[in-house]
This record gives sequence, structure tokens and C-alpha cells, in this order.
Amino acid sequence: MLKVTTGLMTRIYLDHAATTPVIAAARKAYDQALDAWSNPNSPHNEGRGCNALLERARETLKSVLGWRHDVIFCSGASEAVEIAGRRAIIAGRAYGATEHAIVPFAMGGRAQVLPVDGEGLIDEAALDALLATGPALIAIQHVNNETAVIQPIERIADKVRAAGSLLLADCAQSASKLPLPDADFIAICAHKLGGPPGIGALLVKDLATLEPSGGGQEKGYRRGTQDVPGACAFAAALAAKPYDMAKMAVLRERLEAGVKAAGGTIIAERAPRAPTIGAIALPGATSMAMLVQLDLAGIAVSAGSACSSGKAKASHVLAAMNLPADVVGSYLRLSFGPGTSEADIDGFLAEFSRLAERQRAAA
Repeated sequence: MLKVTTGLMTRIYLDHAATTPVIAAARKAYDQALDAWSNPNSPHNEGRGCNALLERARETLKSVLGWRHDVIFCSGASEAVEIAGRRAIIAGRAYGATEHAIVPFAMGGRAQVLPVDGEGLIDEAALDALLATGPALIAIQHVNNETAVIQPIERIADKVRAAGSLLLADCAQSASKLPLPDADFIAICAHKLGGPPGIGALLVKDLATLEPSGGGQEKGYRRGTQDVPGACAFAAALAAKPYDMAKMAVLRERLEAGVKAAGGTIIAERAPRAPTIGAIALPGATSMAMLVQLDLAGIAVSAGSACSSGKAKASHVLAAMNLPADVVGSYLRLSFGPGTSEADIDGFLAEFSRLAERQRAAA
């Protein structure tokens, strides 16, 4: 169990898709790299030593992820998406209807939106029709951050490549947990897998497909002094491989069996899904009321992306899937990390069952 003690209460944290606690290996690497306080772009001895740490982190990241091409360090997956979305050298833009909120912003108002079906999977006939109109940058999330739905990314990549287009894959929720797709651009970040917040990377297959930033850092593709301690911690978190996906699958199976026994609903149950996230609903209840009651009971969950969960509006992901209003309005996201235990799941289910009983009594 991840123990977060507030006063006399030991809380249960089930919001790892938002941010996972920094693991020990990443903390150690960060602390050690703080001793290399120089600017990695400086030509003197101190700068060269700092740059050596940065390049070692870059090579570790490539080795662990099996990536043979370029890596641009940046502040996180959102910035990585924005770099590719705004600066990919290709005329058109299109993205899936269930993408993270940064994607529409990065791709611009003229970008086309690809619909999804009721399970959240891309309408491939619509993709085929769009690809026939001319080359474009296509942004498709590998694993959805709200439903855990896994897109058929390799089949999509083949279609995009055959059409002379480029693929941008948001892999914030899948990097180090699932194999990377064969995409032209891949966005990843550290804080979803045991590294610190504020560090991420854009993986680029061919730098010639990306407009330079005009700055001198990161081979000219990202301005600003690099975060060397963050990069070292990111690499250490990746190398530690803290996620046991078989364990995650057992936890989610336990969660979903308990939710259904209590009268709840599993979202996108028939779709291929990453086991690190469980998307559920309790029709008749409201997400916000359940979030408040769960929080008071010492349980941290969410009702969508951490970038928007504080806003009183329905999930655009579930809306794009055309799910019933009572499901959309009562959606909760539970997500697991290295320290999540069966006891955590059982603690949530006990409180969820009480919420369901109150809902039935009120109805």
C-alpha cells in the first residue's frame, strides 16, 4: 500500500496516471546529478562533465526503450507534443477525438478530428479517407489517459507510412510499460513512471522532418538550458522498470470484479486496454460527489486527466465515445503504480460499495 499520512489518516493513492511518486533510484540519480551544477552547453571542464551526464542519460533512455534515433529532452509530454504538432514539416494535421487536451492546441484550429467508436478505438475508415487527401501529421495516443484503451498503433503506423504521412504517438501512459510504436515522433515524460515532474522527451525518427527551434540546445530543436538532474532521474526511472504489468492486470481484474458486484459499470471493457488504468462509472451518482466522498474517506482517485479534472465539465473522451449521459456523469479513473496493493483495491471497493448502496437507497 502507498501510505500517505495526513493527520491520523493513512490515505490510499490511486491516481498514478496523473503522477506516480518518484522512486528511490530516480531520487538518487537526481541528487547525484545536482553536484554537476554547470551548464552542459559550456565549453569548459565543468560544462563538459555536465554534458557527459546528459548524454549518458540520453543513451540510457534510448537503450531501455529500444529507440535508435534522436531524443530531444524537454519539460514533459505536453511540450513534446507541442514541438511536433507545431513544427513537423508536413502540410496537414489530424488527431483522434480522444487525444489529450494538449493535442488540439498544438495541432491548430484547422486540424481534422478522427472519430472513435463506442470503445474508444479510432475509426480506421475515416483515417483511410483522410490519408487519401494528402500528407499530414496524424496524432494518435498509444494508451488513452482516461480509459486505458490501446489503439492498434502498429496497423495505424503502417497506414500512415504508406500514405506518405507522419505519425505522432503520445506514449506518456505507455512508455516503459508497453513496447514503443514505430512512429515518427513519440512524446514521453518521467512523472508517469517513477521519475520527477518537469522532464520529458520527444523521440524523433528523422530530424529533417522537424523545423528547428532557432536555439542552440538539443541540436537546435529546443531552446533553453537542459535539466541535467531531471534527465538523469528520468533515465534512472526507466532503467529501474518499476512497473510489473502482470501485477497491474491482477489488480485491475480485482477492481473491476468488485465494481460490477456493487452495480458499477466498466468503461471500454471490450477494448484492448493497458492494465494500469481502470475506468469505471456508477450510473445515477455524480463524479464530483463521489470524488469528494472518496477523498474524505482517504482515497485519491480522479475523474479524468489531471490537466482538467478540477473543472466542472464532462470528459471529452467519453463524450467522443458517445457513452450514455449517466455513465459520462459518474465516471471515475483509478490508476495503479508500483506500490499499489490488493489492500488498496479492497479499501476502495469497500467505500465504493457504500456509495452504491447510498445511491440505490436514494433512488
